[in-house]
Amino acid sequence: MAGKKKAASTIKVTLVKSPIGAIPKQRATVEAMGLHKLHQTVELPDNGATRGQIRKVSHLVAVEEEA
Repeated sequence: MAGKKKAASTIKVTLVKSPIGAIPKQRATVEAMGLHKLHQTVELPDNGATRGQIRKVSHLVAVEEEA
């Protein structure tokens, strides 16, 4: 029995503060999330890995939950 696939929920992450003064690990995390310029927004899957990345750079990004 094949049921309907549930659409994966996503999170919109926006870079609101420059990572220039941040430690290298945080800069690498911001880049790994696909953020390169200020006020750039990316849509990422809502999973544990993404949540961990957001937690590491929470002072640099703004998060918008999506259903």
